[in-house]
Amino acid sequence: MRKIGLTLLTAFVGGAMALGTYKVFEKDPQEGMTFEERQKVYFTNNPVPASRIMSSAGELDFTQAAAAVTPAVVYIRTTYANQSSSGRSSGRDPLEEMFGDMFGQRMQPQRSTPQKASGSGVIISPDGYIVTNNHVVANASKVEVTTNDHRTLQAKVIGTDPNTDLALIKVSATNLPIVKLGNSDDVRVGEWVLAVGNPFNLNSTVTAGIVSAKGRNIGILGRDDDSEESSPFGPSRYQQQQQPRLNKAIESFIQTDAAINPGNSGGALVNTKGELIGINSAIASHTGSYEGYGFAVPVNLAKKVLNDLEKFGSVKRGYIGVSFTELNPDIAQELKINTTNGLYVSELVAGGGAEAAGIQKGDVITKVEGNPVYESSDLQERVGRLQPGDKIRLTVLRNGSEKNVTVTLKGDVAATNRTAAVSKSAEELYNKLGASFQPLTPAQKSKFRLNSGVVVTQVRRGGFFENYDIPEGTIITSINQQPINSTGDIDKAITNLKNGQMTIEGYTSDGMRFRNSFDVR
Repeated sequence: MRKIGLTLLTAFVGGAMALGTYKVFEKDPQEGMTFEERQKVYFTNNPVPASRIMSSAGELDFTQAAAAVTPAVVYIRTTYANQSSSGRSSGRDPLEEMFGDMFGQRMQPQRSTPQKASGSGVIISPDGYIVTNNHVVANASKVEVTTNDHRTLQAKVIGTDPNTDLALIKVSATNLPIVKLGNSDDVRVGEWVLAVGNPFNLNSTVTAGIVSAKGRNIGILGRDDDSEESSPFGPSRYQQQQQPRLNKAIESFIQTDAAINPGNSGGALVNTKGELIGINSAIASHTGSYEGYGFAVPVNLAKKVLNDLEKFGSVKRGYIGVSFTELNPDIAQELKINTTNGLYVSELVAGGGAEAAGIQKGDVITKVEGNPVYESSDLQERVGRLQPGDKIRLTVLRNGSEKNVTVTLKGDVAATNRTAAVSKSAEELYNKLGASFQPLTPAQKSKFRLNSGVVVTQVRRGGFFENYDIPEGTIITSINQQPINSTGDIDKAITNLKNGQMTIEGYTSDGMRFRNSFDVR
């Protein structure tokens, strides 16, 4: 009996050790998944009741869709520093300087108190990832998220993309409700939609309308001028840009007449099945409030941007490598071109994909992947979903005949963003660094003979990394003498401060070792 008991005890202990070892080395099954793949797992384990499945075009009962979406739309409140070192308000987004206080609800600042603003966001992952607009969190020193069940959480900015006006932030929470990602390519003009957000500080507001148009390019992103015609608060018409330009901003908005007001920015535009089809971003108005025109970033474009921000800290965007002018009858006559539709290639980027594919100055891009191109948004959104190295099929008109060419997209310098931070919580200190990070690959570790480290993938204006000239490509090996392998390690290290001092060590992109210390109080 004693031998039997000893055998059973040995088996039990061995099994427990094996299970414990498995748990120690077990990887997160969702690691490496895109947000859409994670959602498929979520909704497989949490199926939507059949009673909540309805036609997106023909069902006029919006109650089920509103009930499904509202719990996952959050209220975002941001705080800004009073003044930058240059005397310019560091809480002021260039978009807001250009177009006034159209985005969010900026309160009248007082001399002795920081500026504050508010907007909306949409939870897309149960572990706390939230999509919002870049202009909602740009330059924010503190980002607070209030959930539908009245919890207030501190958020850190994972990354932003001014070229699409999207941002990804994260709160430390689990089992959060999410909005199901839809397919914006399937959206039809005339389809009923709901806008969910927090206009005028009125939390969890739902409005209904229809899709008025798709693929709108309204000229609010990437503009350097201050003209009234380009402003969503200017005249009711939008002028097409007629000067050649290298296009980095991507505008292909879904236009809706669902009521969208200041504070709705970053909120959800959903179909009647409760699926996210767009992120509300802008309005067209003479007064600053809703006048019938709202615009949302299509979710299919947002998926690529958000996955890149979560994985790399910045957007890995591919470019065709052309400057172009949208054609209309007047421009076609001036250029002596027989067609009035398409994009006239005015310049080629040296060494770009278009040049390598044989596209020439004076060609007219008429189709992308077989679909007609009438304006820049028809091309930009399609390209905006792709990575450097991906191929895209274009049709160009040359000397009266069309020719198909395949262009391999090439990369460009990642867009900078403008987040600065001034507070001392883990999230606020993280934002104060003003940078995004990616773990080193095995090849990078081997090259620099390192066992740990992260690479800086993005440096944002106003943060410590910019102020201390720590550029993109820098390798961070330790913070406060703690080895760094992930953003989680950064969170732990920056809360372990001595007398408010933070010390960062690492290597420059050319292999030179450096050590910087600065006061974060």
